[in-house]
Amino acid sequence: MNVVRGLMCFSRRKKARIYNPSTKQLLTLPAIKSDIVAQQGQTKHHPRYYIGHDPVSDQYKLVCTVAISSLLPRLGNLKSEHWVFALEAGGSWKKVVPLENYRHHAPSTEGRSTSGSVVRYMAWPDNYNCVVVSFDIRSEQLTIIPVPREIHLDEVVPAVTMMADLIEYGGKIAIFYHTNLKDEGSADLWVLEDTGKSEWSKKTLVLQPCQRHLVEDIELIVKGTTQDGKVILAPVEMHSRFYILYYNLQSNDLRKVEIKGVPDSWFDKECYFDLNSMDKSESFIYLET
Repeated sequence: MNVVRGLMCFSRRKKARIYNPSTKQLLTLPAIKSDIVAQQGQTKHHPRYYIGHDPVSDQYKLVCTVAISSLLPRLGNLKSEHWVFALEAGGSWKKVVPLENYRHHAPSTEGRSTSGSVVRYMAWPDNYNCVVVSFDIRSEQLTIIPVPREIHLDEVVPAVTMMADLIEYGGKIAIFYHTNLKDEGSADLWVLEDTGKSEWSKKTLVLQPCQRHLVEDIELIVKGTTQDGKVILAPVEMHSRFYILYYNLQSNDLRKVEIKGVPDSWFDKECYFDLNSMDKSESFIYLET
């Protein structure tokens, strides 16, 4: 799920849905009739939907990435295509024509970032090379930005094992690489300094010793950033408590926010994949610790 100006975008049964929590309206978009079909020995990846907003025309658009690849080797014979939907009366899915430098890719399950009229996500053209894909809501053009190989030099198969997410840092695109956070208490921040030249700078963050216990032996995923730039981290699995972590990249400080009132039955599940099973009548109390 990704959120822009209060509108939530998510998918269910491969269809995009838009929910407005203020009005409690739910909009289900029609299914995409993709031009690429998986053949024998190939698999079709789940379509990824992203919502963006053009402040000039005050228009919302969804972009969808559809990809297929072989089962063995993973991400072999990769093909992808993109569709865009303008949220307006009579809107329909329209196929995006990519530029000449386009690389077929599979979107990462993590790493989404929306800023103004540009939607960005991390993707894999193969098992070993990562890219950042930018989609301009106004012009409907895709741009592919290479990611430095140094980011994942220690990964055997980066597309499977790398823990990295796309965020915004000081108004710039950045990659928060946190593969070593639970074992070494460190994370790397790669900031895109020049989009046209694909120039990245690196900053290494080391947790304070007194905060190491907050991340030890815990698999974390990035769930976004706050308005003041803190990275929101959440455990993939919950076993006894429901909480999130705020990582302040400026002061290199980690804060834990515990959420009370979660049913005990949740802690037997990978709750981030079972959000629909929650009783709608449950109420939460948020406590900062």
